[in-house]
Amino acid sequence: MLSESRKLQILNIVNERNSVTLSELKQIFNASESTIRRDITELDREGKLVKVFGGAMALGETNTYDEPNMFQKSTLNIREKKRIGEFAATLIKPGDYVYVDSGTTTGFLCEALKEKDAVYITNGVAHARTMVLKGLKVFLIGGELKETTEAVVGETAILSLQKYHFSIGFFGTNGISSRAGFTTPDVREGTMKKVAMSCTDEGRRYILADHDKFGIISTVTFGDTTSAKVITDCKPSEKYEKKCEILIAK
Repeated sequence: MLSESRKLQILNIVNERNSVTLSELKQIFNASESTIRRDITELDREGKLVKVFGGAMALGETNTYDEPNMFQKSTLNIREKKRIGEFAATLIKPGDYVYVDSGTTTGFLCEALKEKDAVYITNGVAHARTMVLKGLKVFLIGGELKETTEAVVGETAILSLQKYHFSIGFFGTNGISSRAGFTTPDVREGTMKKVAMSCTDEGRRYILADHDKFGIISTVTFGDTTSAKVITDCKPSEKYEKKCEILIAK
């Protein structure tokens, strides 16, 4: 077996199991201990796993407490976010009552919308403006305006949300974790997302997230990994595929 192919399989095994021993890998690949040890060392140097005594461990999920502003987020992974937004737009059907969460990736969804025989509800001020200029029917949730993300939040907004029944919903996230679920830095935005998801048909809830969101844990969990399908730009680690339904934007 070629070295690169074996290294890829070792990485998949480590990510799936979280840890593996040298003796286990020797049996799986019928290879010498020196060969397996060399592969693990190279993968460790490449930053793809952690080399430990007698084996290897998966990279830990990263906790983050910072919240970038809209400008900072808008400059990251633009091509990937655009592809995700364009794919998500194709899921909207005539007659749908659509919830569009605040966020940069959902912003690309707004730019890609074409279905005019639908009603759009959002807590994103910039999103509402984009959709209105496209000639769409839009309702903007009222409440407190959060400066950093331009999202409407707070008790008034939650009371307004609870009146709706959405046939489809699209949500942003700051992180996707196999153990912490979908997370965001602000409890007010987390509550908005959680309530909006509960008001959306169970089979048509979508998290829009580029590949960088996987393995990140932010402050507040607003849903577990089974509460929505994830639309992303490339295939994540196998451990995430086992935890949630993944759709790859094409």
